[in-house]
Amino acid sequence: MEKASKQFLETLLSTYSPSGREEVIQEKWLDYVSEFADEVKTDLAGNAYGILNPEAEFKVLLAGHADEIAFMVNYIDDKGFLSVVKAGGINPKLALGNRVKVLGKEVISGVVGVTAEHHGGAKGEVKPEDIYIDCGFKSKEEAEKFVCVGDYILYAFDYDYLQNDLLVGRGLDNRTGSFIVAEVLKSLKEKNINVGVYAVSTVNEETNMGGAYFAASNVKPSMAIACDVTFATDFPNMSPQKHGKVDLAGGPVLTKGAPINFRVNDLLENAAKDLDMKLQYELTPRMTGTDADKMRLTGEGVPVALVSLPLRYMHAPSEIVSMKVIEEEIELLVKMIENLTGSEDLRPVRR
Repeated sequence: MEKASKQFLETLLSTYSPSGREEVIQEKWLDYVSEFADEVKTDLAGNAYGILNPEAEFKVLLAGHADEIAFMVNYIDDKGFLSVVKAGGINPKLALGNRVKVLGKEVISGVVGVTAEHHGGAKGEVKPEDIYIDCGFKSKEEAEKFVCVGDYILYAFDYDYLQNDLLVGRGLDNRTGSFIVAEVLKSLKEKNINVGVYAVSTVNEETNMGGAYFAASNVKPSMAIACDVTFATDFPNMSPQKHGKVDLAGGPVLTKGAPINFRVNDLLENAAKDLDMKLQYELTPRMTGTDADKMRLTGEGVPVALVSLPLRYMHAPSEIVSMKVIEEEIELLVKMIENLTGSEDLRPVRR
């Protein structure tokens, strides 16, 4: 990966982007994309757009969400301890004992309180109401100088690199997707393409997927692809028979199931053949649980596909992905779009 691209990825991963307050990361995304996009814009939902060939009739929407899971402050007790609720699929049990950052009037540090094993430790299920944040305050009055109800709380974990070109960090779901759609646009700038390309860093996927709905409603795309993450199953205690076989470094993952337009998948598979690239597959018989679900339900219906990056330890404080597969996914999407004529008929039944 070239130096500028890697620095951009690291910038995204170092930026707080809780679901509902993504404006800081979106500004950084737009600053980067504006260097090569024909047009950039935003919308009322908070989405950030980078566009190539805006006059083209056939439009491809690439959506990668920028938001990450978090907690929110919902109560401050008399001693200054913070109670929380969930903003997205964050697991309170995994939070125990972890350091956090509270995005208050300024960013302050805290710890998720945990009962020591000597005193019995955590028992059974842990709910949001069972945990609290200790920032060192002595009173509610002191806490309220820095924090108020509704402030977001994120894990205090930055990115790092592991062996075999693996990336570890907080919120790789799905700031990697926001990165990927930007890099696809950057690569396509140097290509002679026949279609319009709308790379969108979407908001709110972890909580309501409203950003994707607004993006597709705005663009009215001919086709849309969600770029997200999926569950790698190549580590201990995972059952391929139950969850499918997805290797962390085994290549991009295509989705098959009712929400997916198989003709868009055909285009992706043909591009993979051109590149001699290995693909993996997952099944979503009913819903994908990603931006694809909302995009397909806009307008008269949008043909959608889902291209996913395998990820270990979904929604944990530290997630892991392969840098090699990030680059492969970018290459795959660039090739597919480069192959488009702009006259593709994506109707499943043609009459």
